[in-house]
Amino acid sequence: MIIIADGGSTKTNWCLVTEEGKKVYFNTEGYNPYFASTEYIIQSLNESLPIDLEKDQITEVNYYGAGCSVPEKNKIVEEAMKAVFTKAKINIGHDLLAAARALLGNNEGFAAILGTGTNSCIYDGKKIAHNIDSGAYILGDEGSGCYIGKKLLVDYLRGYMPEAVRSLFWETFKLTPDEVNDRVYSQPLANRFCASFSKFVYDNNVHIEYSRNLVRTSFEDFFRNLVTHYPDYKKYTFNCIGSVGYNFRNVLEEVVTENGMVVGNIIRSPIDSLVKYHLELSPSQL
Repeated sequence: MIIIADGGSTKTNWCLVTEEGKKVYFNTEGYNPYFASTEYIIQSLNESLPIDLEKDQITEVNYYGAGCSVPEKNKIVEEAMKAVFTKAKINIGHDLLAAARALLGNNEGFAAILGTGTNSCIYDGKKIAHNIDSGAYILGDEGSGCYIGKKLLVDYLRGYMPEAVRSLFWETFKLTPDEVNDRVYSQPLANRFCASFSKFVYDNNVHIEYSRNLVRTSFEDFFRNLVTHYPDYKKYTFNCIGSVGYNFRNVLEEVVTENGMVVGNIIRSPIDSLVKYHLELSPSQL
């Protein structure tokens, strides 16, 4: 039995493929090694994996994760996987590679992630050929759920929100400005905290123009600071994975078109296409 997993900073989607070819899907939290230790990941997996999952029967784990782009960070996740799946061969790859493989298969093109965080690349059909660093949630991540959430929180702290939105924000979260600052600067997983407010932006219907402008400027920043810096970016279709890109795709498609690209695939999760890739297109290791 093998496992294919796509891990973001907030959630990981897993698929177990049995020897008979049956596919079993389940979810756990996300395990970004910039924020989670090996010990934390082991504990979380032991608590979150399905109780009937026969871990000692797993022969291969193909895990793609946010933050898994450099060897020292990959090691954090790899050691955790080895501790949980004791008899499996462990392959760790970057979630951006998962996005490219899911969106493009073995074809070259442009691929992006717009979820809790942001990433993007030019993919040559086998590997990532060109990647502009997103800067992560403190320095960049334009267009992500975290970026949208930060813009919302800044407007709240500075009193820039329309009164109707501010009232709804308070009724929903009961957060004082001091509590917001404490969660961002003193508590762990600030990126998840900020990204959680993108749902409020999506659900908000008391001032639709405000929410739409917040999202639009986030996507415009994503294009201005990242996408348009790829050489010949307009020759590619725009392909994207992630809940933020998917949920706000009506706004995203407008910005894509305005920047001279043709909209390609915009999907919420890569897991189904990623499983297909491993079973049909390239069943070898990462």
